[in-house]
Amino acid sequence: MTRSMTAFARKQADHAWGTLIWEIRSVNHRYLEPLFRLPEQFRHIETRLRDQLRNSLSRGKIEAQLKFLPNITEESRIPVNEALLAQLGKAIAQVEAHTTNTTSPSALDILKWPGIIQDKELDAKELEEASLGLFRETIDLLSEHRAREGAELKSAIENRLDAIVAIVADIRASLPTILVAQQTKLQDQISDLTVEVEPGRLEQELVLIMQKADIAEEVDRLDTHVKETRHILSRKEPVGRRLDFLMQELNREANTICSKAVVTETTLNAVELKVLIEQMREQVQNIE
Repeated sequence: MTRSMTAFARKQADHAWGTLIWEIRSVNHRYLEPLFRLPEQFRHIETRLRDQLRNSLSRGKIEAQLKFLPNITEESRIPVNEALLAQLGKAIAQVEAHTTNTTSPSALDILKWPGIIQDKELDAKELEEASLGLFRETIDLLSEHRAREGAELKSAIENRLDAIVAIVADIRASLPTILVAQQTKLQDQISDLTVEVEPGRLEQELVLIMQKADIAEEVDRLDTHVKETRHILSRKEPVGRRLDFLMQELNREANTICSKAVVTETTLNAVELKVLIEQMREQVQNIE
C-alpha cells in the first residue's frame, strides 16, 4: 500500500480520574525512528509503546506525546512530597553557603522539580491500559491519514508515469528518422574530407557510430521501469525503498538518452523526462 510518512493524529479520552491526550507527528525518514514524550508515571510503558509502533509502521520519524490531566475538584489539594521538599531546602542552603551571587529558586521552580508533586493514588493498571488503548487508536488514525495522503502521492506519480510513456512513445516513433538523418549527416561530413577513405573501413566506422547513437535499448528499459513502478505501486507492503531505487534507474536511462541525443527534439524529450522523474523522486521520498 502506498502510504505517506507525513501525517498528524490526535486522540483524547476522558475518564473519571482525568483526561489522556495522545498527539503523534510523523515525517519522512529512512528508517523508523520513534521519540516518546511521556509523563513520569508512564515511563515504564515505553517499551510496549515501541512494540505497538513497530507492528503498525515501518518507516518515518515519529514524535509521540502523551498528556495526562488529572481531574481537580474543590476538595482536591496538590500533594507535595514533604520529605523531598526538606531535602531540596537543605541542598539549596548548602549551595548558597558556598557560592555568591546566586538566585534562590522560586516556589514555582521547586514545584517543577521531579517528584515534588506526588501522584495521586490512582489505579496504575487502569492508567496503563487506558493509555495503551488510546495509543493504539491514535496510531490507527495516523495510519489512516498516511494512507489517504499516500493515495494522493500514488495518483500524482501515476500521472507522471503516463507523461513518461507518452514521451517514450514519441522517441520510439522518431528513432528510424533520427538514425537515417544521423547517417546522412555523417556521410556528408566524410564526403567533404580531402582524403580518401577505404569504403570497407568507412562502413565499419559508420556502423560503430550509429550503434553509439542508438537509444533503442534505453527506450526499452524506460518502458520496463515504468511497468515495474506501476506494479510496485499496487503492492500492499511498504514500497518507498523500491520506488526510490527505480527512480534512480529511470534517471540513469534519461541521462544516457540525453548524452546520446543527436537531434534537438530528442534532447528536449530527454530533459522533460528528467524533470518528470525528479518530480516523482521528490514525492517518493515521502512514501513509506
